[in-house]
Amino acid sequence: MAVTEEIPSSLNEQQVIMLRLLKNPLPDDDFRQMRNLAVKLLASKLDLVIEEWENKTQISEDTYDKLSKGHFRSKGK
Repeated sequence: MAVTEEIPSSLNEQQVIMLRLLKNPLPDDDFRQMRNLAVKLLASKLDLVIEEWENKTQISEDTYDKLSKGHFRSKGK
């Protein structure tokens, strides 16, 4: 897998630790598992942030339902 992202010149302590842990290549299956775990962790954090935002702004399932049934297209000329 080729990575084309540019590596920042200064890394924080957590990034350095992760790089040390991954100094030697992992078997593909192990790497996929680690990547999937990281994605699941970030997704759960995102779910919490969205839930907090929905509670703060009083957005409910009804709000999403109304938005899904409406449309935002302008009327034709």
